[in-house]
Amino acid sequence: MSTENGQQQDIRGVAVVPLTSHEDERGSVTEVFRRSWVPSMREAVQGNLSLSRAGVLRGLHFHRKQADYWILVQGQYVVGLYDARSGSPTEGRSVSIRISADQERKAVWIPPGVAHGFCAVTDVILQYLVDEYYDGSDEFGIVWNDPDVGIAWPIADPILSARDRSNPSLADVLRDPPAFEG
Repeated sequence: MSTENGQQQDIRGVAVVPLTSHEDERGSVTEVFRRSWVPSMREAVQGNLSLSRAGVLRGLHFHRKQADYWILVQGQYVVGLYDARSGSPTEGRSVSIRISADQERKAVWIPPGVAHGFCAVTDVILQYLVDEYYDGSDEFGIVWNDPDVGIAWPIADPILSARDRSNPSLADVLRDPPAFEG
């Protein structure tokens, strides 16, 4: 995937987009999204705000149709990604990316079929855009610490939701994989 402003990652279609802040004596302004940065992105139809305490791990989640564009507003987190798309050139590859809002600001583009999650190293404020309205029918998961996924999380005993604690293993997901769009 090529992007005007982004850097391709080790998973096909995932991009990390460097964001530029313009600072002066009043504070700063950061442009967080420009349509041309992610040419494959469909129109964003919903924006969400996620607040997480240090030690929280959200994920791993994936969608058949929905793509996500994450903007870390405050804090530091580790993003974990796994390509669950059958037939993808990077199928089965995992990546972890450490991002700090206080250092180099970055956004992350996550296409459908790429399992994703994050671990809040500090308290985190995450804003994200999606290209499908949430309705629950396009929500899937993989257990966060599955050794077959192999994501290097920064903590061994995170705070998890009941849903994320009960996500299935990768082997269970692969027995009956959903068909991905996009």
